[in-house]
Amino acid sequence: MNTTERDLRLEMLNSLLTTPHRKLEQVAEIHQLIVELDPIFYGHLAVWYQRHGDVRDHKEVFVAHLLTSNLTEHRDAGFMMLQEFPPYQVARVVDFMKQQQNKMPRSARTAVRRYLKTRESNPALFDRAALRGRKAIKHLYASLHIKPNERANAILFRDTPPEDSLANVLKQLAKAKSTAEQARLIVEFKIPYTIAIGAIKQLTPVVLVALINSMTPQEVINNLKSLQARGAMDHPEVKKLIDSKLEEASKSGRVAAFKAQIAVDNADFDADTVARLEKVTNEQVKRRGTIARPTALLIDKSGSMDSAIALGKQLAALISGITQAELFVYAFDTIPYPVTAKGKELTDWERAFQHINAGGGTSIGCALEAMRKKKQVVDQIILVTDEGENATPYFSEAYKTYCREFAVMPNVVIVRLGTYYNWVETQLKQQQAPVETFTFAGDYYSLPNLVPLLTRPSRLELLMEILDMPLPVRTDK
Repeated sequence: MNTTERDLRLEMLNSLLTTPHRKLEQVAEIHQLIVELDPIFYGHLAVWYQRHGDVRDHKEVFVAHLLTSNLTEHRDAGFMMLQEFPPYQVARVVDFMKQQQNKMPRSARTAVRRYLKTRESNPALFDRAALRGRKAIKHLYASLHIKPNERANAILFRDTPPEDSLANVLKQLAKAKSTAEQARLIVEFKIPYTIAIGAIKQLTPVVLVALINSMTPQEVINNLKSLQARGAMDHPEVKKLIDSKLEEASKSGRVAAFKAQIAVDNADFDADTVARLEKVTNEQVKRRGTIARPTALLIDKSGSMDSAIALGKQLAALISGITQAELFVYAFDTIPYPVTAKGKELTDWERAFQHINAGGGTSIGCALEAMRKKKQVVDQIILVTDEGENATPYFSEAYKTYCREFAVMPNVVIVRLGTYYNWVETQLKQQQAPVETFTFAGDYYSLPNLVPLLTRPSRLELLMEILDMPLPVRTDK
């Protein structure tokens, strides 16, 4: 694997840290580049990310590129992977192929037709899909000129749902006058929260309990602010039920690691709820793997680097929660500030950083020089910085001395942010040091994507793990 190929693959992994907020064109360019230059790796990466990734936008772009690929293996894999998506994502994949790629191959149309017909053949599956993704499913039928069966047509287009359909239950829910009847329909038919609140004029505690009971832990987290606004937190029994769902979320394998943290940041919850949400984040991060190598996290606190400090706290909490080896954390401007937390939770790191403020010049090497003098030996170094170094000791020189004294060559991961340079990266590459760069331009909930990059002994091992991921095989030809 030559350097150019390896850098391209790592650039692809770097792009997975971005969260484009439904603007798929923002990540399309790197996907297009690697699928053209290294289609074999791209196919395996698509499958690996479907299993281990968090950002839905990337999953959609991967499947779109597989479905429009010239390789039969790609098209077959995309065909099978599309079947796993909810309707709104299938619709987004179709729109991406049409609008960004200007093509909609026959095999892709067949994949969507199979998706719809599979659901039509199972009324319970179709009803649930149509209830949650009515607009998306109608869009798929209409935009691809796929004829729905009689039942689907009655539910989606004629608005005359059969008596045994969920769409008809929703009509009954809207007409129900007693809270007991509303609660019965919600519980019996598992009506989703976001659908039910549109049909019910007044949410009583009885109805709230029924709704929350029917919600998955992820749905509770996603709708926590809405539940709070509707008074759910003010009723002890309802609050107790929410707490139990959050406890379940910390153990669930189907919860996005940093979605709970976003919920904390976007609303004003009581201290108990905040603690429960932070526990969800911490427990979900731990599920991603463990770090077995001594690690240093060096955070730029020079002028205008407030964002680096904020990101550094999140990374410190993430790494300390999953490491089995020593972790050394320093903030730096022209002098190093060792940072030690009394625990591994985000709140512990918030307290540890409470007196660290941005200001001063930038000597990225000063923290590593402090580590050398204290004989703190690590196998990997994570730099959170814009690489704008303007004071000695410079990092590349400190790194050279550190390697020589301890007979090691730690891998360096530069997490860039803000208006960044490539000064440190260039200097390290000139001395053939192992260095990768990752540009953080997304939301915190994409940070767990860093975990696979920190838990493997080397980037090469991660790339080989991706290549070993088998592509799904279409068996219905």
